[in-house]
Amino acid sequence: MKVFRLTVCTALSALMLFSMSGCKKDDPLSGAIIGENSFIMTLYPDIAPITCENFQKLVDSGFYNGLTFHRIVDDFIAQGGDPNGDGTGASSEAIKGEFSANGIPNNLSHVRGTVSMAHAEDYNSATCQFFICLSDLTYLDGSYAAFGNITEGMEVVDKFLEVPKSRGRMGEISSPAIPIYIKYAGSVEADTAGNPRIQFLIDIDEKAATGIAASETTASPEVPTAVKTTASTEESTEISTDISAESTSEPASESAYYSFSETASETETTATETAE
Repeated sequence: MKVFRLTVCTALSALMLFSMSGCKKDDPLSGAIIGENSFIMTLYPDIAPITCENFQKLVDSGFYNGLTFHRIVDDFIAQGGDPNGDGTGASSEAIKGEFSANGIPNNLSHVRGTVSMAHAEDYNSATCQFFICLSDLTYLDGSYAAFGNITEGMEVVDKFLEVPKSRGRMGEISSPAIPIYIKYAGSVEADTAGNPRIQFLIDIDEKAATGIAASETTASPEVPTAVKTTASTEESTEISTDISAESTSEPASESAYYSFSETASETETTATETAE
């Protein structure tokens, strides 16, 4: 009887250890190190309740897992959360824009580390795409729904700038040559004030990025004239079809692009349907 009891107890102990180790292994944030490959975003539902509720719902559903930051502009913004990966995508539900230009007060200023929602020309078109301010951009106040801050690990966002980039569809150098993946986004313990916090685990293939940078450095600067002409023509066409801060034309289609121009002034912020 004693031998039997000992055997059962040993088996139960082993099962408990296996279960505990399995849970730890399955934790998607188990390898996350704040400041190295992850950052903390704190939400402020007292300032933007609709935006925070929508964002939290998307996080909890796993919507952002596997998506990317598709637009990185030096000294401006890091934009991501688009299921299409090019600025054209959206989630299923559009929300009301919580900012003064849309009749709703919002006192969270767009400074370095602020998180805000991207929207198309319609003020109430924001769904899932968000951006992180890489510098103080207070001229965006009143035109975009700021709803959070990067409160830990902003240096991880700064690393985005080290990834080689090419010209994006707005004509700016913004399109990462190496995907910057949101490997996982999940809720963690709230801050001392009770504000929700989200931890983002980021995955950048640094070896591939280094390889691209090296190949660009060693590549011959000479380009055949025919290729130069073709590239110039394509670039010109791409930029001219995008709506920028200086464009007054209407969109050619109903396809919404969630973006805005870095060149917007403090008196005229552009929130247009663009190609990024």
